Amino acid sequence: RRKVDSEGRRFQDRWKVEYFFTEIENHCVCLICQETVAVYKEFNVKRHYQSRHSTYDKLTGHDRSEKLKQLEAVLIECVMKMVENICPEKKQEFANICLARNTVARRIEEISSDIKRQLTSKGVDFDFFSIACDESTDLSDTAQLLIFMRGVDDEMKVTEELPDLQSLTDQTRGKDLFVSVSSAIDDMKLPWNKVTGIITDGAPAMVGERSGLSTLICNKVIEEGGKAIKLHCIIHQQVLCAKHLKYDHVMKPVLKTINFIRSKALCHRQFKQFLLNIQAEYEDVLYHNDVRWLSRGSALQRFYSLRKEIGEFLETKGQPMRELSDPIWLADLGFLVDITKHLNVLNTSLQGKEAAVNQLYSHLKAFGTKLQLFIRQLSQTQPNTIHFSALQEIMNSFPQDNISARTSRYAADIASLAGEFKRRFQDFAAIEKEISLFSSPFSVDPEDAPDQLQLELIELHCDSELRSRHQQLSLVNFYRQLDKSRLQEIRTLAEKMLSLFGSTYMCEKTFSAMNFNKNCVRTRLSDSHLRDILRIKT
Repeated sequence: RRKVDSEGRRFQDRWKVEYFFTEIENHCVCLICQETVAVYKEFNVKRHYQSRHSTYDKLTGHDRSEKLKQLEAVLIECVMKMVENICPEKKQEFANICLARNTVARRIEEISSDIKRQLTSKGVDFDFFSIACDESTDLSDTAQLLIFMRGVDDEMKVTEELPDLQSLTDQTRGKDLFVSVSSAIDDMKLPWNKVTGIITDGAPAMVGERSGLSTLICNKVIEEGGKAIKLHCIIHQQVLCAKHLKYDHVMKPVLKTINFIRSKALCHRQFKQFLLNIQAEYEDVLYHNDVRWLSRGSALQRFYSLRKEIGEFLETKGQPMRELSDPIWLADLGFLVDITKHLNVLNTSLQGKEAAVNQLYSHLKAFGTKLQLFIRQLSQTQPNTIHFSALQEIMNSFPQDNISARTSRYAADIASLAGEFKRRFQDFAAIEKEISLFSSPFSVDPEDAPDQLQLELIELHCDSELRSRHQQLSLVNFYRQLDKSRLQEIRTLAEKMLSLFGSTYMCEKTFSAMNFNKNCVRTRLSDSHLRDILRIKT
């Protein structure tokens, strides 16, 4: 015999309006007479309504909705009076109870719609805006395309929001992505000639020279009389540059050892207990995940800090690690730990919401200058390792092995890394003049500025009051108080630069939220509900 519980019957939200029923603690309750229907079955609910409350059929449309609200209010009032008499200390908790399980979903939908309406309203005032796009596949194998927007109005107010999440059930070619992005922008009723740029993660479908999403969007903007630039996420490029230093002869033994310790439960428990017994600095080693931005540096740093303890533990297991007794290998490990630490510091500085492109580019230029300093210091006859603490520790531990002779190789590796940075960040180098003009307008020679800015730039240079304000105020506030009629072209440049995304950090952060919400036990979460959740989350 079939069991009712196995049929998966649930309360339907439409029953509230159609039959004046609600759900209270897994019971289907009539709002009119407060009787309960035993089974979540529409036939039973409908029969109860038609046999006892058919007089309410005359109520339709708005009148019926108002009657439902009155009945719900009466029910809540009765419950609250009971609570006041029985357990008054629980009054607030009962007041927060939802009448149906779909209430939360409906409220999320309403909040998301309100955010969309507010963004559409703000979009009317945008002078310029840019787009950030990234695509990933969720647990149900649906391709989810995130479309972020960063807009600036005439008052230099920056708005960074998620207008849409497009779910793609077929191919994810550049033209397919373009159709989705176009739909989102047209739905917001935003003019294409106000688009200043698009930034992506650098995937082929995003940056293809002829049919990539970035190319198609830039072509569309040109057709509408505007001009947009293509940028590759500054964080993604930094991560790719970090992978340029392979050092496989160091990484492979390290990862093999970490996997040996952590892959088997017994060995892992014994290792953690061993560290606990000797009161080591850390309690465990860290797994390396190549996808995570900071994973390599964190895993190396932890391994280096526990290298002696790891060596002792492996000896007890009959699996000695010979590299830990090799001074040259340890020196390479120390150098890799130090350089990845510097790279992680850069990566962390590039993360964050609403970061302006000039701020991100300044971090990048500063790191380039640091690399040149490292090259000079390690190339000296007596190498200076002040900024390479792990390498310096190994050199002090093995003074007789003349490890300092290898620092010239480290300098060459850093020079190669610097060349990789220069090669990859050509898109940002192409707008370096605009970035410099925006961030340091008083340091730019008017003759080197674009023609339409030269006269206004001279006016700016000769105004001592504005020069003083530039030193005292934040960059956004400085441009906000500039005279619109007198320095309009400079204000326009500032708006364009403020509207640009420097990275797809918000996309990556939102994908993390997506994986948290649409997980292995919630794979049936609909695409529309997922979009609403992520819009609220961001």
